[in-house]
Amino acid sequence: MIESYIYVYIVLTITATIGVSLYGIVSRPHIVKKLVLLTILADAMNILVVLFGYYIGAVSPPVYPGGSLEGFQFPSLEELTRFSEISVDPIPQVLIVTAIVIGLAELLFLSLVTYSLGSKYKTLIIDKLEAGGE
Repeated sequence: MIESYIYVYIVLTITATIGVSLYGIVSRPHIVKKLVLLTILADAMNILVVLFGYYIGAVSPPVYPGGSLEGFQFPSLEELTRFSEISVDPIPQVLIVTAIVIGLAELLFLSLVTYSLGSKYKTLIIDKLEAGGE
């Protein structure tokens, strides 16, 4: 029972973090602040996706623990069914690993563009960049 309340609390907290970071991205005029908030947004979204792959009552990671290298026998259908009932969904976890790598490449690219803009125009405030820099 308490797990469901904790789960809802975590989802609401992550949703609030997503909302605050979206508001910050839209309202802040400085590009570096937008980059930091974009990173927070991506991390919060990743945690939310992993959380959707979890369900209350799951106690096992999505790796089958049975068997050995010598004389390995495939598990029976009943064993696999029981294992799938107590383990979390692995698909969101796999997708998040890809999202983390893509997010890192995106952050590095945007940091390089930000550095280039700052070097050329001597400012990183969007209103001043639109006016041609100062």
